[in-house]
Amino acid sequence: MSIGKFIVIEGIEGAGKSSAIEVVKKTLEEYQQEYITTREPGGTLLAESLREIVKSADHNETVTQETELLLMYAARSQLLANRILPALNEGKWVIGDRHDLSSRAYQGGGRQFDDNVMDMIANVTLKGFKPDLTLYLDISPEQGLSRAQARGELDRIEQEKIDFFHRVRDKYCQLAKNDNTIITINAGEDMVTVHQNIQQQVASFIKSTLESDK
Repeated sequence: MSIGKFIVIEGIEGAGKSSAIEVVKKTLEEYQQEYITTREPGGTLLAESLREIVKSADHNETVTQETELLLMYAARSQLLANRILPALNEGKWVIGDRHDLSSRAYQGGGRQFDDNVMDMIANVTLKGFKPDLTLYLDISPEQGLSRAQARGELDRIEQEKIDFFHRVRDKYCQLAKNDNTIITINAGEDMVTVHQNIQQQVASFIKSTLESDK
């Protein structure tokens, strides 16, 4: 039995991750690949509790940037050990709504944590694990946040100032440029075009994986 593959969807608020995940699911089904879906932070009972702490805008005390960073990786560690790795070892594909690239962009770029700090925490919690394919949905913060606001009430991180999201996007773009496992999708285009591009990239990856497994 072949080991499964881990596909991650990334992007700032309003980039269209939820609908992109539906495209990935449909494409995997077309190629008869069994899969599970996850989200970050979250995905296990404990990790979901940590998600609530990170995302809630109703705390009676300040959530420090250091606490936010460590909680993100704590939740990720739980998800990796309890859901992602077991599924991959069973030959299932895993579709992730965010992974380590989010922390690199949001805490590394947005919060401006040093790359060495990010590397150290990631090495301890992830031990070199990384996705097989990441689709980064690139969109301007103005357009993305406009979409997010139209969905309803914003969470604690979504309420950050626009400069924060420009730093996040800049970091995403920088990291995507230097990693050939990250594919950038222009999420500012019309939905039909965006979904076609996602489907093409995922189908190509599936076919190359199936060929290499023969």
